[in-house]
Amino acid sequence: MPPAPFSSIAFGYGRRISCSANKNNTLSEYDRTLPGLLRRNADGQTTQSYGTQEDIIMTEQAITLSGFGLINSPRWNKGTAFTDYERDLFDLHGLLPPHVGTIEEQLARRMKALEQQPTPFGKYAFLRDLQDTNETLFYSLLVRNVEQMLPLVYTPTVGEGCQRFSEIWRKPRGLFLSYPNKDRIAQILSHKRYDDVRCIVVSDGERILGLGDQGAGGMGIPIGKMALYTALGGIHPEHCLPILLDVGTDNEDRLKSPIYIGWNHHRVRGEEYDAFVDLFVQAVKKRWPHILLHWEDFAGSNAARFLARYRDQLCTFNDDIQGTAAVATATTISAMNVSGVPLEQQRIAVLGFGSAGLGITNLLAQFLQERGLSAQEARSHFYAIDRYGLITEKGKDVRPEQLPYARKEEEVQAWRQPGGEIGLLDVVRNAKPTVLVGVSGQPGAFTEAAIREMAKHAVRPVIFPLSNPTSRSEATAQDLMDWTEGRALIGTGSPFEPVNVLGKKVPVTQTNNSYIFPGLALGILASKSNRVTDSMVKAAAEELVRHLPTQQDKQASLLPPIADARPLSRLIALAVGKKAMEEGQSELAHEDALKREIEAYVWNPAYASYVRNQNSMYHRA
Repeated sequence: MPPAPFSSIAFGYGRRISCSANKNNTLSEYDRTLPGLLRRNADGQTTQSYGTQEDIIMTEQAITLSGFGLINSPRWNKGTAFTDYERDLFDLHGLLPPHVGTIEEQLARRMKALEQQPTPFGKYAFLRDLQDTNETLFYSLLVRNVEQMLPLVYTPTVGEGCQRFSEIWRKPRGLFLSYPNKDRIAQILSHKRYDDVRCIVVSDGERILGLGDQGAGGMGIPIGKMALYTALGGIHPEHCLPILLDVGTDNEDRLKSPIYIGWNHHRVRGEEYDAFVDLFVQAVKKRWPHILLHWEDFAGSNAARFLARYRDQLCTFNDDIQGTAAVATATTISAMNVSGVPLEQQRIAVLGFGSAGLGITNLLAQFLQERGLSAQEARSHFYAIDRYGLITEKGKDVRPEQLPYARKEEEVQAWRQPGGEIGLLDVVRNAKPTVLVGVSGQPGAFTEAAIREMAKHAVRPVIFPLSNPTSRSEATAQDLMDWTEGRALIGTGSPFEPVNVLGKKVPVTQTNNSYIFPGLALGILASKSNRVTDSMVKAAAEELVRHLPTQQDKQASLLPPIADARPLSRLIALAVGKKAMEEGQSELAHEDALKREIEAYVWNPAYASYVRNQNSMYHRA
């Protein structure tokens, strides 16, 4: 279909829907990425402008709020960047200092203030305040400084943010759906302010990173993830809704705290808990039939259960299981590029075989099968270690989903220590793994003895301590380098300072889910997919593999610079959307339509010009 003629500009409440025109007065694919045009003359009258790609001004936005209501709206507040005309129009004179500034000036001022914060938590709290004051400025700061900001708005600092959430909570963001309000869930979701929601990140706060139960403080995770949907995926904040299911907490420190903001009650469990979660899911499905529901930081058994239960009822995925698997798989393949030893010749030990460990193993097994191995042969490459040691067929508390990777008793009987368990060191001594992945949440679990033993049998041992935050990492990057004489290929879950190797500082690759989930979400939404399939997640991993720096340079980082995550997300979105179309999950039929949808979804945080709108449908107070 040829591009449509350039039409008159329509006003929405936060999503850019107008475009520039090219010299033929039609919309090119490139033009669809640009903001639409309106001009204001000296008398304050607006006229449409159809300039070329070289003649761009910002979209104008129709606003109903004024005065304090406008300034106190994080979605619409521009602070000192309100023009004199806008201050006249919206009764802002006197409420603001007289200086009329630009977003560049504001960014410089906020960056200076941020740098004056003495601790990472102070910086986290500062940025949360900025997000709740001026969203456009907040996201502009993130987009322009991804590498610096990512550790502050998400791991590792978000861990302390969740632990101390009650100290810094000031303004509503997202929804707290508590068990005592279970009969009000549908009513709460029905408010018109949520009409444009397209995606939800939900947690119940029980397994926050490697820190355990944080109760209502777990809301820091959905807020942080949604911030990255926007900063890295380009999805407009109006489409994003963080939700915390507050079913109580078993964290005694929280229950005893006089400032705890959550429901002060021990966790609801069993049938009551499942019924509450189901009530939430059914209300979400009814309110938004085409919603994307992203599960985050549920306890391992619940995470897998809910994904299995609901993945065929609505469009849903679990980042702890699927996002972690995708980025860990891509990083493993990158390490293979460096070592020169193919994936099918690797022996892989996984410490921590809950939902994340199982997800990583399953996806790596798929990649092995693509290399010609049978399912059974692929599974034989893995050694799964959980709380009771190496998982065996007759082992203690082995779950059904773990059984395909359980070792036969007769195979490992000689490995067993007098105490009965087969620990990491026993596995390393006997299986001689070349890859070691940690998702145990147990700091120090990668012991010096185990790592030195591993280094005896692997020229370039691949070691991924992936647990978050930094305080829960299985080992520090510097220790791993020291214990392997600088030979280890390392990927960590949280950021670490560069390590010292033979007198040189070497950066450490962070195996960060942020490479995957923003692009995965963008592709799901833009393709209008009905479901999230395993093949779509695999497509995201494969696209990341195509952009690994180690394909051209074995001395390069295992993953692309995190600063490139935003453009990379568009490429991942395209791969995911194409897979959705291939599998019949998408409402779109052609790749060109998918590309247009992706570009239409991507929001660039910049101030629009405001005009008064008397139509109450735009009132967002």
